[in-house]
This record gives sequence, structure tokens and C-alpha cells, in this order.
Amino acid sequence: MLQRLSDNIRECYLRADECRRHADETADPSRKQFYLDMERRWLLLARSHAFAEQLSSFVKAARPSKP
Repeated sequence: MLQRLSDNIRECYLRADECRRHADETADPSRKQFYLDMERRWLLLARSHAFAEQLSSFVKAARPSKP
């Protein structure tokens, strides 16, 4: 799945996964919450990049072609 994503989106998902692993590995509740918050932010950024890419593709497809 990650191979079909843009570099920006792929990087966001990789960072989110890294944060999730750190959260799972720590017993400190405040550190766990920090990593879970960071995971959520990376996932939101990935969705934002995906939306921007879809919008760009839509706009390109909707433009009239030049004669």
C-alpha cells in the first residue's frame, strides 16, 4: 500500500507508526500520551497531503484542454 503513496504521505505514515511504537513501548503515561498525540498529528498531516493531491488531480482533469 505505501508504495503507491506520494513520498510526503508515505513519510507521514511511517512517522505515525514510529510514534505508535514508542507509545506502546513506554510505561510513562505522559510520554505515552505525547506519542499518541504525535501519531494523531502525523495521520492528520497524511490526510491533508492526500486531500491536496486529490484536489490537484481533480483540478487538472477539470481544466479544458488547449486546442
